[in-house]
Amino acid sequence: MAIRVNLDVMMAKRKISVTELARKVDITMANLSILKNNKAKAVRFTTLDAICRVLDCQPGDILEYVEEEDNGRDI
Repeated sequence: MAIRVNLDVMMAKRKISVTELARKVDITMANLSILKNNKAKAVRFTTLDAICRVLDCQPGDILEYVEEEDNGRDI
């Protein structure tokens, strides 16, 4: 997927743990881990809104578009 989640970077800048962020955002540790490790296929705007509110940041501080490498297949 061409969208990268840089949640760990913003969490480090704000000095907040996964446990604390999960509690404040009201998301399970498992779901936050999936998002943090770029395994999520989607994120709800309500979740993104809560994360940005808690971390005092913009969605663009967390989400990044990265060009995927061409692996020779037609898309």
